[in-house]
Amino acid sequence: MDSASTEFLTALLQIIWIDIVLSDDNALVIAMASRSLPKRQRRWAIVLGASAAVLLRIIYTLLFLQALALPFIKIAGGAILMMIAIRLASEEEREEEAPAPTSIWSSIRIIVIADAVMSLDNVIAVAGAAQGSMALIIFGLVLSIPLVVLGSTFLIALLERFPALVWIGAGVLGWVAGELIGSDPALAGFLRKNAVVVETWQFAAVAAAMVLFFSGLRVRRKASA
Repeated sequence: MDSASTEFLTALLQIIWIDIVLSDDNALVIAMASRSLPKRQRRWAIVLGASAAVLLRIIYTLLFLQALALPFIKIAGGAILMMIAIRLASEEEREEEAPAPTSIWSSIRIIVIADAVMSLDNVIAVAGAAQGSMALIIFGLVLSIPLVVLGSTFLIALLERFPALVWIGAGVLGWVAGELIGSDPALAGFLRKNAVVVETWQFAAVAAAMVLFFSGLRVRRKASA
């Protein structure tokens, strides 16, 4: 096997591993957003949501990859993801008290918005491992479809059996949001300029705590209304 083939195979294996590692968060948000749908609609929400999300990743890669290095992009994305996590967690409590039908298109919209934010790390990692090969980039992004679909199907079964796991899921989404915010170049530059040392995991922990706090606050307000 020549060096070019070895490099290609190595990049391919790296991309497969990246997809396995980074698809869990995306599967989680799909499971949380579609858990209230009837089973038939739920399957369509998972497939359409995952497919639309991967299409967004391809658009990211082709058009906006360079924009991810711009200041405040990740901060905005993290803030959006935190709001989505709060909404998903607080809606679970409402459904336990008074079940209400959820639109499949509403679920897909939540999935696409959240995945558009959470796919930043996937796009960056896959593009880096592909070393400029567009074929490998697209392969890596398309491969994430079955991984996300299978993962979200498994997580939905867990959420149905153990509804309290929704709160853990919301905390995980908050953690991811905090990691996005903490890795924003504008924020990192500000902290370095002012000689402030804050680790990314600390942003993640604060964001997760904020999501759980505001989710609980929203639930209490609904209960007292």
